[in-house]
Amino acid sequence: MDLEELWRDVTGTQPPPSDAAVVALAAVALLLVAVPALWRVTRHAVTIAHEGAHGLAALLTGRSLTGIRLHSDTSGLTVSRGRPGGPGMVLTAFAGYVGPALLGLGAAYLLHHDHALAVLWLGVALLALLLLQIRNFFGLWSVCIAGVALFAVTWWGSGTLQSVAAYLGTWFLLLAAPRPVLELQALRHRGWARTSDADQLARLTRVPGLVWVGAFLAVTTGCLLMGAWWLLGVGY
Repeated sequence: MDLEELWRDVTGTQPPPSDAAVVALAAVALLLVAVPALWRVTRHAVTIAHEGAHGLAALLTGRSLTGIRLHSDTSGLTVSRGRPGGPGMVLTAFAGYVGPALLGLGAAYLLHHDHALAVLWLGVALLALLLLQIRNFFGLWSVCIAGVALFAVTWWGSGTLQSVAAYLGTWFLLLAAPRPVLELQALRHRGWARTSDADQLARLTRVPGLVWVGAFLAVTTGCLLMGAWWLLGVGY
C-alpha cells in the first residue's frame, strides 16, 4: 500500500456496524468499566489518555513539557515547566480528567460520519507522540503495547475488525471517563487525595475542589451523552 492509497483509506468512509452490533459493543465496553477485575487492567488506558491530555494542554498553553510517567498502580504524573499559576496552568491541570471523554467524543463524531479508520490512525498517531514523552519503563511498556496492538488492527485487520475496534475503543473512553472522577471524590472524602488535580485547581483558583470535581463530572457525563447520541446514529 503506497502513501496515496493509505491517505485515501484514512480520509474515506467505512460502512458502520449494524445498530445491534453498536449496542452490543457498548455493553462490552460497560463490562470493561464496571467489572472490578477488568477495570484494574483497562484503567491503564484511561491513565494514558489522562496524562496525554495534561501533556497536550501544557504544550498548547505554551508550557514546556518535561516528561510523563505511568505507573503500575494506574496512577501517572505529567511534569511541565512554566508559570506556577495563571490560565495555562489551570487548563493543564483541568485537562486530565476530561481528556479521555473529549477524546472519546471526537472519535464518536468521526464514527458518526463513518470514519472508523481515521479513528484508529488518530489513536496510533497520538500514542506515537506520547511515547516520545514517556520517562519510565512501565510507561514505555504500556504505551508500546497499546500502540502495537492498535497498529496491528489498523494495518492488518479486516474492515469488520477495524470497525469493531474503533467503536469499542470509543465506547470505552466515553463510559470510562466518569468513573475516575467518582473515584477521585471518594478518595478526597477520605482525605487521601490532597494533591489531586481538583485540589491543585482549588489552590490555583481559590474555587473549592468539590466544584472542580463537579466540573469534571459535568464534562465527562456530557461527552458520554453526546457521544452516545452520535454512535447510536441519532440525527442522520
